[in-house]
Amino acid sequence: MSVHAYILIQTEVGKASSVATAIRSIPGVSLAEGVTGPYDVIMRAEAPSMEEFGRTILTKVQAVPGITRTLTCPVTN
Repeated sequence: MSVHAYILIQTEVGKASSVATAIRSIPGVSLAEGVTGPYDVIMRAEAPSMEEFGRTILTKVQAVPGITRTLTCPVTN
């Protein structure tokens, strides 16, 4: 069973577009879009397991320049 999650991302001022573009290139990411509100970018990703999700997706997302905070929300169904 694979793991799906949304990740809400806060960025430095003016960096939402470049962050979303960089995240789209990460394997396993199916969506990365700028949004308004307390977060600047929302993304959706999938991996075969939670361990793999952390290793292959989260570590790469957190290394993208311009990100100040992330909140990972795994899908429950």
